[in-house]
Amino acid sequence: MAVLTVAGLGPGTMGLLSLETYEMIKKGGAVLRTAVHPAADELKERGIKFTSCDDFYEKGKDFEEVYRNITEYVMGLAERQDTVYAVPGSPFVAERTVVLLREMAKDNPKVTLEILPAMSFLDLAYKALGCDPIEGLRVIDASDTKALYDAGEYPIMVTQVYDHMVASDLKLTLMERLPDETEVVFLRDLGLPDETVKKVKLYELDREKKIDHLTSVFIPEVKKGFWGRYPLLAKKTDFDVRPIADVMQVLREPGGCPWDREQDFSSIRSNLIEESYEFIEAVDKGDFEGMCEELGDVLMQVVFHARMAEEIGRFDLQDVIDAVTQKLIERHPHVFGTVKVSGSDEVLVNWDAIKQKEKPERKRVLDGIYSGMPSLLRANKIQRRVAKVGFDWTDLAPVREKVLEEWKEFEEAAQSQDLVRMEDELGDLYFSIVNYARHLGIESETALDKCNSRFASRFGFVEDEVERSGKKWSDYTLDELDEFWNQAKIREKSEKNA
Repeated sequence: MAVLTVAGLGPGTMGLLSLETYEMIKKGGAVLRTAVHPAADELKERGIKFTSCDDFYEKGKDFEEVYRNITEYVMGLAERQDTVYAVPGSPFVAERTVVLLREMAKDNPKVTLEILPAMSFLDLAYKALGCDPIEGLRVIDASDTKALYDAGEYPIMVTQVYDHMVASDLKLTLMERLPDETEVVFLRDLGLPDETVKKVKLYELDREKKIDHLTSVFIPEVKKGFWGRYPLLAKKTDFDVRPIADVMQVLREPGGCPWDREQDFSSIRSNLIEESYEFIEAVDKGDFEGMCEELGDVLMQVVFHARMAEEIGRFDLQDVIDAVTQKLIERHPHVFGTVKVSGSDEVLVNWDAIKQKEKPERKRVLDGIYSGMPSLLRANKIQRRVAKVGFDWTDLAPVREKVLEEWKEFEEAAQSQDLVRMEDELGDLYFSIVNYARHLGIESETALDKCNSRFASRFGFVEDEVERSGKKWSDYTLDELDEFWNQAKIREKSEKNA
């Protein structure tokens, strides 16, 4: 069985090469992943022969294909004879070809894989940055956009910043997470005479004159994110809304969906309302599968509007998420701050006080109540708002009397056949009923919506019975149809008790 020995050339000159590795390579015949390395230049100067896999970089369409072709080549050599394969830095740090060789060696009975330890560029980076990794450090590849989403929450070392294009992509990804002015550390040629270690503004990252395979970027912890300021959150969840945001972006871009591209804030305004009501219907039915689906539809509407706002430079989805998260934190000082509360009533008092500070432009009691919301819901909201300043009955009896008074006035208006007066009095009646229901702890909009659903369900039963009989609607008397209605009510009651 042949032996494939994987060694590391270290992060710089041969002075950083282990003696064991040097002795193996000195014998000649070693295969280097790349000869573009300071140690490789010194090996040549000493007359040590080796071959490299640099030709593979010209043939592969991307790095993954290049690395796979290299490992297949090296494994093919090792199947015929003992082989030394040397990689830049350490074989154990950010070396994709070693990962692939390990996978291939598991199922290859012809080759025994041995990996020698070596110094990595991280050792030089620790020295240059004056940091100890025990305090927390994550090492990632520049192409790992998912990991980059956590930038700023803890120290991150970004490797494989091969060229200006990679640096530019890295910068743009980071700027979605961190302020443009954030200082990061640009590291290049660590351990070499022209070593560069300097702080640069994030937006200037790809403006460095020389960026190559020996370039890395260090992103320090930025005590500005939510998790940095509020340890209670402690990254409790790991949900990712980027897929739906990316899909919406594709739909809105040239070449996307013609219908989606034609929409604006006004044209899809009603969709958000409709989707919200469909979610409420699923809640009323206790349909969790439906709730999940409808919440997705509501979220899609949020993403849609945020995308359109981003296109005109107003705000983006991250602004929406950040704003509502910040609002939740600021309105719960009893959780995220030092405020003490005795119960939920005091929480609501604090909530309203904080809202007033957030919206100083709202000078009047009813400011901020949207006139376009459903009428019963708006009436309830108006009554609750004025009640907070004491404009409300404290007993239930006068509220009930007001309903009866408004009913009498509506009947008088109906007898007069004055449509304007009837409309006014009917509005007063509705408003008084909403107030009575509120004092009883009932939300009128919800009550009427449930009533509508019950009526639709019962009428559906009546319609089914008529169709099942083979008769026409006109063949039935109202009493006969009402009997079907009563049957529907009985069925509804039995299903509820089941």
